[in-house]
Amino acid sequence: MKYLKYILIILAILVVGFFLIGQIKSEVAYESEIMVNKSLAESWAVSQDEEKMSDWLDGFQKIEHVSGTPGTVGAVSDVYFVTNEQEMIIRETITNIVPNKSISMNFTSDFMDMDYTISMESINEKTKISSSTSSVGNGMVSKSILALVSSSLKTQEETNLTNLKNTIEGNTKNYFPIEN
Repeated sequence: MKYLKYILIILAILVVGFFLIGQIKSEVAYESEIMVNKSLAESWAVSQDEEKMSDWLDGFQKIEHVSGTPGTVGAVSDVYFVTNEQEMIIRETITNIVPNKSISMNFTSDFMDMDYTISMESINEKTKISSSTSSVGNGMVSKSILALVSSSLKTQEETNLTNLKNTIEGNTKNYFPIEN
């Protein structure tokens, strides 16, 4: 009986600790950047090409436009991913866009809300791509889980940017045909 009491106390401390982590670190924010050996215009075009998104976003399946004009502020889309054989739908809303410079989006799901910005800058005929992410869990459990997996979220973003770099540098599609 004495051991059962100690086990219950330890479990209670772990449960309280788990929920406290989510309250203390309720928002997860991180930034990443990478240099690409292609022009800004081509880098931007590849990053916005829905046909290429599965090449650099792990698990990406498709985008279904819900409302607004695609690629403009206020446009809403459902983005479909498959992770560990589970389909996940994330609602994307474009909150700001400056072509060839940056796009900001809000992503919402049952688990969390995320504000995401990807920016591009031309430097010596190369392109610096930067991303900024801020996420908040949508409940006590998701806040705690988010706090515990924050480093893996940053790692995933770095992987996505590396995949984007490889997709841009390996691009053969002509986005800027010259018409006679």
